[in-house]
Amino acid sequence: MNADRPGRRAVLVGLAGAALTGFADATPSVVLRRLTPAFDRIVAPGTRVEVIATGIQWAEGPVWVPLDGGYLLFSDPPANVVRRWSRGDGVTTFLSPSGAPDPDRTVLREPGANGLTLDHGGRLLIANSGGRSIDRVDLKTRARTVLVDRYKGKRFNSPNDMHVARDGAIWFTDPPYGLAGDDRSPAKEQSVNGVYRWRAGGEAVLVDGSLTRPNGIALSPDERRLYVAVSDADDPRVIAYDLGRDGMPRASRVLVSAKAGHAQGKPGLPDGMKVARDGTLVCSMPGGIMFLTPEGEPIGLIETTTPAANVAFGEGGAALYVTNNDCVLRVALRPGWQR
Repeated sequence: MNADRPGRRAVLVGLAGAALTGFADATPSVVLRRLTPAFDRIVAPGTRVEVIATGIQWAEGPVWVPLDGGYLLFSDPPANVVRRWSRGDGVTTFLSPSGAPDPDRTVLREPGANGLTLDHGGRLLIANSGGRSIDRVDLKTRARTVLVDRYKGKRFNSPNDMHVARDGAIWFTDPPYGLAGDDRSPAKEQSVNGVYRWRAGGEAVLVDGSLTRPNGIALSPDERRLYVAVSDADDPRVIAYDLGRDGMPRASRVLVSAKAGHAQGKPGLPDGMKVARDGTLVCSMPGGIMFLTPEGEPIGLIETTTPAANVAFGEGGAALYVTNNDCVLRVALRPGWQR
């Protein structure tokens, strides 16, 4: 697959810190920056960021659950915990352990759950970094089922993030971050750090085995395009794949290069991402969370001084939740903007 060379989009991402118009300061370390007027339809000027959870080792994998009044689940892979937040109850423990039940720290660097999402039945799906599998969890009973843990008979590295397609297929990434030693780990069985697709009753299918550090993953609303974030410090980028009728990539290109921002010392790398119903891409980047058009043009930035890991839409699209290093943030969004 051929990838475009970094061009204007790389420059724009590198200039994100020098934004056109700053929004109101939210906390001493978080600022909302309007890069184009299109950001006004998503976030109202003067919006302040709310810190809803702190004291986390590494906040990851947020997902909004629209049950029991609505609540957020988020993971802490090093601590092997999934936590729950709601406006009424605050932060409580939801799953502990969230990944490997009795982890060997000489083998596993991140024994817990990483990415979280819901299937079409409203059940929790876990990219189980420590268990090296994709799991399904009943939200009421907490009963867990391992859906897939191998490709061609060999264990995955450490599944990281997921997207559920309309047909129920689970697309997921499998970098080596959960293993102590990464690619050098003697426990690593896969020869690649892959992007996979799995359907119930079938085997995992390798979508792309050429990436060094596949991380965040999402499909466009029409499911004709696949996005994958590559968190390789030597070549950080977001790749867009054009999908054929069989759902497999036919061509790929670099949608956004993050080399410039990373070279400037901005915290973080391309990591977790979500795509709104209107096609807007919201992705971790050096410097925070970037809002991008489907063509990769920056719209706005949640600028942070520590690495941002992932995002989730919640409250019917009225809020964006951000897992940011050791805390979780909530940003109010304009009602109905995704329409």
